[in-house]
Amino acid sequence: MQEILDYLKNSGERLDSEIAAATGISVANVRQRVTALQARGAVMVCRSIRYQDGKEIEGILCRVSGYIPPAAPGRKSKAQMPPKSNSID
Repeated sequence: MQEILDYLKNSGERLDSEIAAATGISVANVRQRVTALQARGAVMVCRSIRYQDGKEIEGILCRVSGYIPPAAPGRKSKAQMPPKSNSID
């Protein structure tokens, strides 16, 4: 289960099939482990349907609970808006 958590922390939100391909675990085992992690509150999951080449692919979308990845370097701060004036000239 730790390899799934580590993978999700490094790569962010992923489908169960993507986790299986990256970790070498079967999709069925990934789904069982993710269900156990969800019961512990370590991951959040939702069902997802995607379409690839007109074919429906159903899977489980997973991400680590409460984990916010660090900000990317070089981000610019948000532009400051000038205060609005309520007076009429």
